[in-house]
Amino acid sequence: MSSIGETLSNLLHQTAFFNLTVGNYVMIVVACVFLYLAIKKGYEPLLLVPIAFGMLLVNIYPEIIADPSKTSNGVGGLFYYFYKMDEWSLLPSIIFMGVGAMTDFGPLIANPISFLMGAAAQLGIYIAYFLAILLGFNGQAAAAISIIGGADGPTSIFLAGKLGQTSLMGPIAVAAYSYMSLVPIIQPPIMKLFTSEEDRKIKMQQLRPVSKLEKILFPIVITIVVCMILPTTAPLVGMLMLGNLFRESGVVHQLQETASNALMYIVVILLGTSVGATTSAENFLNWNTGKIVILGLVAFAFGTFGGVMLGQLLKVITKGRINPLIGSAGVSAVPMAARVSQKVGAEADPTNFLLMHAMGPNVAGVIGTAVAAGTFMAIFGV
Repeated sequence: MSSIGETLSNLLHQTAFFNLTVGNYVMIVVACVFLYLAIKKGYEPLLLVPIAFGMLLVNIYPEIIADPSKTSNGVGGLFYYFYKMDEWSLLPSIIFMGVGAMTDFGPLIANPISFLMGAAAQLGIYIAYFLAILLGFNGQAAAAISIIGGADGPTSIFLAGKLGQTSLMGPIAVAAYSYMSLVPIIQPPIMKLFTSEEDRKIKMQQLRPVSKLEKILFPIVITIVVCMILPTTAPLVGMLMLGNLFRESGVVHQLQETASNALMYIVVILLGTSVGATTSAENFLNWNTGKIVILGLVAFAFGTFGGVMLGQLLKVITKGRINPLIGSAGVSAVPMAARVSQKVGAEADPTNFLLMHAMGPNVAGVIGTAVAAGTFMAIFGV
């Protein structure tokens, strides 16, 4: 009987109830909130569901991301191996290829002025960088945090890994993906604050048709120009343009389908769960995480502001032919930010169709955020 009692006692003490801290329970609640937002509210479920579930698992069973050098049998946890692919910048680069394969760059080619709005929307990145330094982060950490302002999760993970900020990768990635998911909530108040009802009703002329030759040449030319100036952008910009060349060349349909569907979704699962698994209570519940979340929000708000204000300037220069709302799509959350521009414009005038116009700055924002990341890497000699 004593052996049975001892066995039952051992089994009981192996349950998570005897090993979790208050912080773990807090993170479990946060994970459930994220799952609610993803499933019930539909806030980017492809991102939030795997992130939230990874968060849930690691706070119930921390060994799921255990380093093999710290285990008795030399075998790491499941998510440890997923996470190493984040550190090595493999998964973010593959996601960029998938984004390129599923995105039409035609609106950007048809309206090159969109590049300016995409560049202006990177304002938040540089403001957040200097604010992070003022809050006590070193240069590399400040750069990794500031890239959240581009509303680009893969680039945030890529830069954090390249700059050696793996200890901050979890909070940075969660903040970036959370703000990407909350684009429909965060952006509209800022957009409405800096535009009038008349601004939002502006109808833009239909974009010119873009030839097949232009669409094929665009990714090749952009790769050569951008990567010659900033070679450090090659893993992101190069893969983005490779995916788009798959799409536009018309001769590798199987590669385009794989990159934009099966491979893309496999990588999202691996990246999302591994990012969520970095949010154990002891790593996540600290002052630095709070600073990162606040800085990310500031960066994202100023990015939206910068895009809208340049849109206002272009509206004046073009004598009312540019609707400033499309400038807010210059953050690189594709295609969510473009949809928000469409939604806010349609609220002012249901017949106003801005989606394709907003896709130009949106695609430019993806390139702009990658360039910002490459610039930081060049500055710090990575």
